[in-house]
This record gives sequence, C-alpha cells and structure tokens, in this order.
Amino acid sequence: MAKTVNLNMTEGPLLGKIIRFSVPLMLSGMLQLLYNAADVIVVGRFAGSAALAAVGSTGALVNLLINLFMGVSVGCNVLVARYYGAGDQKSVSETVHCAVGASVIIGVLAAIVGLVFSTPMLRLMGSPEDVLPLASLYLRIYFCGMPFNIAYNFGAAVLRAVGDTKRPLYILSLSGIVNVVLNLILVIVFHMGVAGVAIATVASQVISAILVIRALTLREDCCHLNTKEIHIYKDKLIGMIKVGLPAGIQGSLFSLSNVIIQSSVNSFGSIVVAGNSAAANIEGFAYTAMNAVYQACITFVSQNLGAQKPKRILKVMGICLVVVSVVGLTLGNLMYLFGEPLLSIYCSDSEGLQAEMIRVGLTRMSFLAVPYFLCGLMEIGCGGMRGLGWSWVPTTVSLLGACGIRILWIFTVFRQIGTLSSLYVSYPISWSVTFLAHMLCFFFVFRGVKKQFPEETAA
Repeated sequence: MAKTVNLNMTEGPLLGKIIRFSVPLMLSGMLQLLYNAADVIVVGRFAGSAALAAVGSTGALVNLLINLFMGVSVGCNVLVARYYGAGDQKSVSETVHCAVGASVIIGVLAAIVGLVFSTPMLRLMGSPEDVLPLASLYLRIYFCGMPFNIAYNFGAAVLRAVGDTKRPLYILSLSGIVNVVLNLILVIVFHMGVAGVAIATVASQVISAILVIRALTLREDCCHLNTKEIHIYKDKLIGMIKVGLPAGIQGSLFSLSNVIIQSSVNSFGSIVVAGNSAAANIEGFAYTAMNAVYQACITFVSQNLGAQKPKRILKVMGICLVVVSVVGLTLGNLMYLFGEPLLSIYCSDSEGLQAEMIRVGLTRMSFLAVPYFLCGLMEIGCGGMRGLGWSWVPTTVSLLGACGIRILWIFTVFRQIGTLSSLYVSYPISWSVTFLAHMLCFFFVFRGVKKQFPEETAA
C-alpha cells in the first residue's frame, strides 16, 4: 500500500503548516486551470476569435450549473476533517465511503442537467450568434465528463481533509499534461476546434478521477476506500449536505451574478467577449491561489473544532487573512503589470484584432486583478464560518452582499452609464462589503461555538 501522508493541524506552529497545506493546493488549482487555459490559448491562436469567445464565454455558465453539485464536496471536507480532528476513525471511514457513492449520483445528475439546460441558458445570456453554435458544442461535450470531474473533487476533498494536498498535485500534473498534448493534437493536427479542446478536457478528467480513487484505495488509515463497502450513510450524507448544499448555492449565486455580468459583456460583441474571457482566464490563477488559503482555513478550523481548540481557530483565521492578502496583492498586481504580454498569449494577430482584445482585457484587470486581495479576504471570512459548521450564514451574506450588489448595480448604475468600466467596478465594491459582513458574522458565531467547549488549557 502507498505511504499515508497526513498533517497534524491541531498541534504545533500554524503558519508553516498552513503554507505547507496551501502551496500544493495552489499548484493543483493552477494545473486544473491549465485545462481551461490550454483550451482558450489553443483555440485563440489556431481556431480564431470566434472559437476563443465560444470557449471563454462558457465559464460563467459552467460554474453556475456545477457549483451547486460540487458544493457537497465542501461538506465532505468539513465532515472528514472534524471527525479526524476528534479521532473518530469509524465516522471518517463511513464519510469517505458515503462521499464516493454520493459523487457518482451527483456526477450523473450534473451531466444530465448540463446537457439539457446549457444551450437554452446560452441563448438566455444573449451569446452572439457567431459564437452560439461553437459554445453549445463545447458545453455538450464538456458536461459528458462531469461524473469524472465531480468524483475527482470528492476524492480530493477527502485527501485535503487530512492534510494530504500533494497527491492531488501529482494527479493533476499527469492529467494536465494529457490535456495539453491532446489539445495540440486534436486542434492543430486534426482541426477539430472547440470539439477537440472539449474532448481533451474530458479525457483529463477521466484520468484524474481514476487516479484519485486509486489513491484512496491504497491508503492505510481510516481514509482507506474499499469499493465493495461504498454505501450511502444517511447521517453522513445529511451532514455533508447540511454544510455543502449552502456552499453550492453560494457558488451558484456568485456564478449567477457572473452570468448576468457575462450577458452584459456579450452586448458589446464577440471581440469584447474574447478580450474579457482572456483576462478572466488569467485572473483565475490568482483566484485559485487565494482559494487554496480558503480551503486551508476550512480544513484547519474544522480539525481544531473537532479537537475542541477554539484558541487555535482564531489563530488560523488571523494567519489566513494575512496570507491571502499577501497572495492576492502580489499576484493581482503582477498580472496587471504584465497584462499585455500575458493577454497576447491568448490570441494571435492574424485577424488584426489583437490590440482591441488586449485593451479590453487590461481594462478588466485594472478593476479586478489589482484589488483582487479583497476577494480573498471575503473568502476567508466565509471559510471560517463554514469550518465551524455554519454554512447557511455565509450563503445568506453572499446572497445579500456580493450577488445582490452586483445585480442591483447592473440594473441601476450600469444601465445608466453603459460602459465596461462601470460594469467591472461592481466587483471590488461587492467584495469589500461582503468581507466586512462575513467577519462580523464569524465573530458572532464563534462566541456561541466557544461556549460549548471546556476552557482550553493550551493553544
């Protein structure tokens, strides 16, 4: 059997452990983003601006349709981490087997929903006519791989819960290489365009799902998976849904606001859509790095909640807020500083449109990438409450804060001004307001949770 690699989150110094946990997760997330980046870069340079816009414009819709299902994996992470921190090995094992079974059901359901509703949603979003057929084709193929995508994310959630963030990195390294190679072969050699990049993405998802399940079957501890014992444990499923469903709803609500914003971007035409998509793809790397700290926050808070160590929970929150600020400020500003050469990677100048795409992309990055650390702070406030097992509170705050502000902004300020700048400024405003609200709620919830435990003698 493979060597078991865990991280003790309930004892010892925290900063080094949070960084050790987060860095492989950052790299894993960035490799996962390379799936989409490879898609966008290859079609942008070898299949034209319409194909670039087709692939890029699907991101918000994909997130809207899968976040609800994927959110349950957050519940899996929280439950496994809490039971592991409390030393309850039986409950850890039951949660692992329940999670794998649930991922199969959820994956099939997500694929069906995506296949049925993706094209009508593209029409509802007002996708340009020259983009719609290609975007629809990309989504139909992409959603065929959803069962494997969700299986991987559930398996990775189990590994993260016990501190093993390196193995998902190794898995995504291999599947990412497969994705890039297939992209190049199917698009350049076989001229398959958006269908080629979609097939390559699905193939990489199949590989990552197989490898993560294999990693669980080879573990020697309570996270060991015996495929013959996969079973839906009612109490564990309810526990995952209790935390994960609100997380999924929150992700979908964010995506809904992004779909509305994407619809507004679509009104400017395919060139603007392409430039916006390229910038969003670049920004995704900064978001993924900050999201790794968010995942660390959830897991460390959950394990220390299980171990009944509230003082360490506060230390986790403070360290994560500092780390995510440093990551967001550094990456966001570097991306804007090198925005022009980065954006030029995504599109060739064969159609004489590169300069306009870059101008659009830089406009977006000035409003989103530069203050991106605000988004990271908002995520940590949310992650802290989720780690404490309170999931509906951050969902409600996000609904009223980030999503509500963006949607209201679009139908008021943007409708009056009608410029890209007036659209993009809604992001940093919504991040700031929602972060403050999340932190107020966290301290209120934490006070109540702390009263449930005996006085802590050591941090």
